[in-house]
Amino acid sequence: MSRRRPAPLFEVALLAGVLLVFSWAHGAVAHSRAVATANARRLQSIEGFLHLDIEPAANRWLVAHPAFIQPAVYVYRLYYLVPLGVLLWAYLRHTSTYRRVRNTLLAMLILVLPVYWAVPMSPPRFAIPGVVDIIAEHDLFGSTAFRDQGAGQNFTAMPSMHVGWAAWCAYAVWTTLRPTHPRLSLLAWLFPLLMTAVVFTTGNHYVLDVVGTGLLLTAAVIVGHLVSRLTD
Repeated sequence: MSRRRPAPLFEVALLAGVLLVFSWAHGAVAHSRAVATANARRLQSIEGFLHLDIEPAANRWLVAHPAFIQPAVYVYRLYYLVPLGVLLWAYLRHTSTYRRVRNTLLAMLILVLPVYWAVPMSPPRFAIPGVVDIIAEHDLFGSTAFRDQGAGQNFTAMPSMHVGWAAWCAYAVWTTLRPTHPRLSLLAWLFPLLMTAVVFTTGNHYVLDVVGTGLLLTAAVIVGHLVSRLTD
């Protein structure tokens, strides 16, 4: 594997380009509330059959424990700082694994877009009666986007990219530190576990969303590994 650090301008341009495409496509997902809600109902039926429909109970728990609400909102809204930090850390300190984890991240962002377009999905806060929209009620930035059911980005519950970004961070840290600090590297997986708890309790995702995220990360790891082998 190459230990030469990629040119910074190339990396910035590559990452910015993919993120711009992802952001545009993410916000332009089909705006049919009826379709997104119908898909959410079908997912809820599957979860009910499998006894996985824990989202209302998780949301009620957070509502009943207000001391945890603000920390949950901070985690949900400021999560992007962690992937940025991990990416910069890998670039500056661990060139030998940087390309692989960067390729995995890019693959994840690209692979998720067809899923969003094929299966628009309303989150529990819109599709399940009684679920409190925690983030909208306590938003750090006073945004109204979370209340707008017509926004395309609110129809992308499947899979959860909040958990996806967190899982990528864990994968990147685990991959990088495992050879020298195998036990310490396992602690990185606490971040996606925390994010999973946050998206359930705030009414933003379903259990099967997180299962979908696991499948997405697995596919992205495979693609990232193949791309790294071809380009290094």
